[in-house]
Amino acid sequence: MDRRHGTPTFRLTQMLSDHGCFGSYLCRIGKEETAVCHHCGNCREDTVQHTLAECPAWDEERSALCLVVGGDLSLPTLVATMVDSRRSWKAMVSFCERVMSQKESAKRDRERTDPVRRQLSRRRRRGDDI
Repeated sequence: MDRRHGTPTFRLTQMLSDHGCFGSYLCRIGKEETAVCHHCGNCREDTVQHTLAECPAWDEERSALCLVVGGDLSLPTLVATMVDSRRSWKAMVSFCERVMSQKESAKRDRERTDPVRRQLSRRRRRGDDI
């Protein structure tokens, strides 16, 4: 609370709250039929932790983050590191912006090319029951 750096961004908030383009969340709210990771194909459940620490699709972004914050990518450790250091905060925001923007773009592409996903998305925007 006493830190003098860092403003939460939209994508950082998505990562910290698990309310973003993660298969587990999208499946839970009815926007995806399964929770699989569409970026690596190796994971049955795309979660925040999978995105942060495991998914090979984000190896480059993860390497840049680890150079600043270290190797422990658990959320409690990341939050403590971010609050403690302006540099760590910026590194995490950068990771979130780069990764989440790509995940969002891929989700939009899936909606454009898959009629079922497009229908799910339309129903959610209109507020219809699924």
